[in-house]
Amino acid sequence: MQDNYSYPLDTDWTKEDMVKVVSLYNAVEKAYESSIKSDEFLQKYRAFQEVVPMKMEQKRLDKEFELQSGYSIYQVFKKCRTMKNGEKVRIHNERRQ
Repeated sequence: MQDNYSYPLDTDWTKEDMVKVVSLYNAVEKAYESSIKSDEFLQKYRAFQEVVPMKMEQKRLDKEFELQSGYSIYQVFKKCRTMKNGEKVRIHNERRQ
């Protein structure tokens, strides 16, 4: 992971919305760097979807976040969907350098 990168955020969001989105980014980082419970991640993902309801915008933010960090929101989401509630998700570090 790059040590210093910025999260893709929209200046039109409220502080509460930014907290929800950053919380998802942190959850993705946790899935790559240690592990996160699938239900915890999915809760943060649902909050993200409330802030960013359009799929196209979700994909754009995921791509920007992945370019900055090397971590994919979609890959964590995809893995969580196949797991039972409470199971820990760990994404093996397969990101591009």
